[in-house]
Amino acid sequence: MLRHLVLDELQSDSVTVELDEETMASLRDTGLVSVAPARGGRWVILPCGPVGAVQVGELLVEVKPKAKVGLSRLLFLLGYARNPGFRPDDVTGLEDKDLFSALAESLVRQAERAFSQGVLNGYVSVDDALRTVRGRIRVGDQMTRRPGMLIPLEVSYDDFTVDIPENRILRGAIRLMLHLPRLSGDLQARLGHLDAKLDGVALLRPGRARPVWRETRLNDRYVPALRLAEIILQNMSAEAGLGRQTVTSFVVNMATVFEDFVTTALTEALSKYPGQTMAQYETYLDEEDGRPNAKRVQMYVDVVHEIERLPALIFDAKYKAASFSGYPNADHYQMLAYCTALRLPVAWLVYAGSGPSRTRRIRNSEVSIVEFPIDVSQTPEMLLVRVQRLADSALRFRVGSALAEPVLMD
Repeated sequence: MLRHLVLDELQSDSVTVELDEETMASLRDTGLVSVAPARGGRWVILPCGPVGAVQVGELLVEVKPKAKVGLSRLLFLLGYARNPGFRPDDVTGLEDKDLFSALAESLVRQAERAFSQGVLNGYVSVDDALRTVRGRIRVGDQMTRRPGMLIPLEVSYDDFTVDIPENRILRGAIRLMLHLPRLSGDLQARLGHLDAKLDGVALLRPGRARPVWRETRLNDRYVPALRLAEIILQNMSAEAGLGRQTVTSFVVNMATVFEDFVTTALTEALSKYPGQTMAQYETYLDEEDGRPNAKRVQMYVDVVHEIERLPALIFDAKYKAASFSGYPNADHYQMLAYCTALRLPVAWLVYAGSGPSRTRRIRNSEVSIVEFPIDVSQTPEMLLVRVQRLADSALRFRVGSALAEPVLMD
């Protein structure tokens, strides 16, 4: 019988369950939760940072994000971070289902919509050895591989086929979902039907890079399904665990998700202004001292916007801050170091939480640190509006007086 445990990522109260050694080891290796021994063959389970779901044999463990962030919001944050064209309606997960069932339901709906006008075909370039001429003869390869031979001929040609990158990605995600245990019979049947439609499409090989595709007018109806499929392929695995058990997992680090979302959304929001936005901006806290091979104190700022090739705006994303009554001191020390090294009077500390913005003026300095919350439980539209307000506030201060307080737009 399936056991279903639902935990909150900030949960401090552990859950004690009875597990065999194989299940314990497989669950621990996923990194979703920490597992520690208790008495009487029982184990203590506690969230350890990531969110998602893991099923090991008859045990399903889910760790949900804080602030009631449902599956659709989580997938939006993941999808938008990868591609700012990701739309809120690209995810249709049902919030009252477990994560795996909701992912499968979402993929099925999007794929069925994509295939409603038939499976997409396209041209791919093929190198082959044939007994007849097709396309063009690769003379260099013919002379190198088959000196003095007339046939077979080394040729290259364009083939109109169903085996294109878009279909390979979709089939890879569908096949991964078919490995999920205990999906409803209806979902299994619909996934099997979709897989049958992709007969003739090569399967993705484990460890190989995924095929590259680009959005065009021809594949427009595929795009929502492709974006969801790539999220699944990026974050999900289904493989044999210890013994005979199958381990299925979908595990993401919310701190990384939030940082990537803020970076992408800020880049888009600032694109209408002069300058350029860079992620993981590399700089140094200390000056060069002239000594050979001397190591400097290196820093990477989440987002820096340059104007006329000089740093103008500093942003740093902190997902963890909303779990504290206030900010960890280290975050402010870090922002002060950024301002000092880059010679800027303001840094914007973006955190996942609710409430108004706040400006802290650092004593005996010209530096201010703005705490700017973004409530990740809001609708995708409101999330993007909030990020745009952040960009506008930062630019308003930039073009104003350097001695003025930052203009906050709450």
